[in-house]
Amino acid sequence: MRKLILSLIIISAMFASANAQIIPTKFGKGIQFLGKDSSYHIKAAFRFQSLYSGEWRLQDGSFNDYQGNIFTRRSRIKIDGWAVSPKLKYKFELALSNRDLNGGQGPEFRSTANMVLDAYVRYWFHKNFAIQFGQTKLPGNRERVISSANLQFVDRSRLNSRYNIDRDFGLQLLHHFYLSDDFKVQSTFAFSQGEGRNVTEGHFGGFDYTYRLELLPFGAFASKGDYVGADLKKEPTPKLSLMCAYNINDNAVRERGQLGSFIQDASGTYFGRTLKTFFADLMYKHKGFSVMAEYAHKQASNDDPFVFTENDELIGTYFTGTALNVQSGYLIGKNWEIAGRYTTINPDEGVSSDENQYTLGLSKYIVGHKLKIQNDFTLREIDGSDNRFIWRTQVEFHF
Repeated sequence: MRKLILSLIIISAMFASANAQIIPTKFGKGIQFLGKDSSYHIKAAFRFQSLYSGEWRLQDGSFNDYQGNIFTRRSRIKIDGWAVSPKLKYKFELALSNRDLNGGQGPEFRSTANMVLDAYVRYWFHKNFAIQFGQTKLPGNRERVISSANLQFVDRSRLNSRYNIDRDFGLQLLHHFYLSDDFKVQSTFAFSQGEGRNVTEGHFGGFDYTYRLELLPFGAFASKGDYVGADLKKEPTPKLSLMCAYNINDNAVRERGQLGSFIQDASGTYFGRTLKTFFADLMYKHKGFSVMAEYAHKQASNDDPFVFTENDELIGTYFTGTALNVQSGYLIGKNWEIAGRYTTINPDEGVSSDENQYTLGLSKYIVGHKLKIQNDFTLREIDGSDNRFIWRTQVEFHF
């Protein structure tokens, strides 16, 4: 399947180049084509992340039980642009690494690879109003919406991995306006299937509803920097974004809403419970200094995350609770950054153990986020378990 899709992409690119003019671009801007009649625009890019990860168990002041691995963390192909008019935009992105493809082998996915990340069209139908249809990220916490290519650390925080609402298929309505010359307000409403990306067999639960509101009192960030890790643009004046979002996943049949295992009994009957998630976050940047903070709270209906059958058999546990993530960094010169991150997660009793993580990061931005080397070092504290020390080094190459 992967070979077939790659072949189709290559053939499409050859066809586009024969019927369009190539737009000269810099490294990191992909390959771009403009139709000879200016009726379409295509941008094709690929990227990958090569990661080393080492982990030790800390016991009696010593490092024990080393486990290390070197692998391709992510490998992506992305095509976006516009058709007919710049008002009609599209995006299509594929995941190709083994880590990317995890989670798509069940009957709900018709036992096929979980390959498609984004596939949507967006139409700006009236001034600052747009409607979007297809599969993409839901308007949840900021860290999840930020591309994995533009992160301040090697990877996202534990808050994100436990509580984010990920991707889904459905409709989104986007709108923005200004309260003054600088004060910008952005909002997004999403109505989606509720079971995550690439679910193609049936619809076992209810639908999902998400609303996000963002306030930018000091104006827009340079180059959409409110959704880019680190202040690489060195904002000359303070920039601040404040966000809150609320998500309702009605009768969710997966343990983390759009993610996690499906909850069903031995006969194959699906069980669902409504999940409600609240997010609040901020992003601040000024002269190379940046701060991002996030809070998440997820709860199940009746504040009961445990699902039992009529015979009192536990068949599923929703990952509910709260989490806080705070991170900050400072750009030294033009392309070095040192950053720190603190993350704490507090799952509901019986769901999982409380956990704290302290991370120190050092990044070298060779060509911004398009070509960079990132290192981070994490102390992981888990209630009832030995502490862990994690060292990660990753190279990002984004053509």
